[in-house]
Amino acid sequence: MRHIQILGPGCPKCKTLTANAEAAVKALGIDATVEKVERLADIMKFGVMMTPALVVDGQVKVVGKVPSPNEIKALLA
Repeated sequence: MRHIQILGPGCPKCKTLTANAEAAVKALGIDATVEKVERLADIMKFGVMMTPALVVDGQVKVVGKVPSPNEIKALLA
């Protein structure tokens, strides 16, 4: 099972990234969880200074932008 985390305080971009990640998971038909991480202390543990950020299986993949569902699918494949 893949573990996808969206790092951000809950801003509109963070919500869009969450929706895009969920769409990518659904399109790929993979077994994955999408978790929102909103606590600043938890975000800082990843060394991320800009949000939103996308983390896949503990590795930061995207910082400071909102990738499309297709871009996220490529990261998950």
